[in-house]
Amino acid sequence: MAQVTAATVKELREMTGAGMMDCKKALAATDGDMDKAVEFLREKGLAGAEKKAGRTAVEGLSLTCASEDGKKAAVVEVNIETDFAANTDKFKDYVNAVAKQALDSSSTDMEAFLAEKWAKDPSVTVEDARKQAVSDISENIGIRRFERVEEANGFVATYIHAGGKIGVLVDVETDVVNDAVKEMGKNVAMQVAALSPKYTRSSEIEQSYIDHEKEILKAQIENDPKEAAKPDKVKEGMIMGRINKEMKEICLVDQIYVKAEDGKQSVQKYVEEVAKAQNAKINIKGFVRFQTGEGMEKKEEDYAAEVAKQIAAAGK
Repeated sequence: MAQVTAATVKELREMTGAGMMDCKKALAATDGDMDKAVEFLREKGLAGAEKKAGRTAVEGLSLTCASEDGKKAAVVEVNIETDFAANTDKFKDYVNAVAKQALDSSSTDMEAFLAEKWAKDPSVTVEDARKQAVSDISENIGIRRFERVEEANGFVATYIHAGGKIGVLVDVETDVVNDAVKEMGKNVAMQVAALSPKYTRSSEIEQSYIDHEKEILKAQIENDPKEAAKPDKVKEGMIMGRINKEMKEICLVDQIYVKAEDGKQSVQKYVEEVAKAQNAKINIKGFVRFQTGEGMEKKEEDYAAEVAKQIAAAGK
């Protein structure tokens, strides 16, 4: 059986918002498996429907770069060891150069991307330039991921949140491109950054995902004595009601628009409102959202031990 440590309990608590003892029980019951522990807590009604984005953030930046005509854009995530280094102009300049490289690249995977000639100096590769950046900044640097979006019949809206904590691209298909429509695109990109949808619309959701969520909700009901006593038809209605609510929360166009004055307007209704006002046909085709450090675990540094190690090494 895997050992349940204070660190893993703390991590699970941060992910789910559940109590410390509940998290400890969940980890013990699932042999320390973090994902299974989250589901265990959900089934007991002790955790929210979604994990928090990323277990523990690592440092770095997620930046975007767009073509002059706005029809193509790229987003990259580049990681570095410390927040201090991530905020230096030298690192920011490097990540912006990586984003520009990704925009103009034809590579579809990281191996090919790293093997490309570095645009700023074709005598070296992207990987060579990364190694040089490591030497210049004196911290380990990794190009974690990149993605490009092209839209011939419209434009790609871009948004960078908090200086590079989140980078977003939104594919906007439209027959009218003016300032009002561009502003709408940016607002939708800000929506993606703020509420982190999983899908653009409900038609993209696989049935297996819905079936899995139904099983979780069913377990929640059966674990509640009052709800478990209700007729099966009522319980089925409760499950479908909760499923429909969740679908609206995870699908971009069905989410409540964050800037809605009435607090009720959906993103889709907002887009339709702008389309009508500009006599345009607008379709939000998709989005890409990179959050720096998402899903990665940050190494816990023991600075005292590290300094002692360095002193000991210097004394030899």
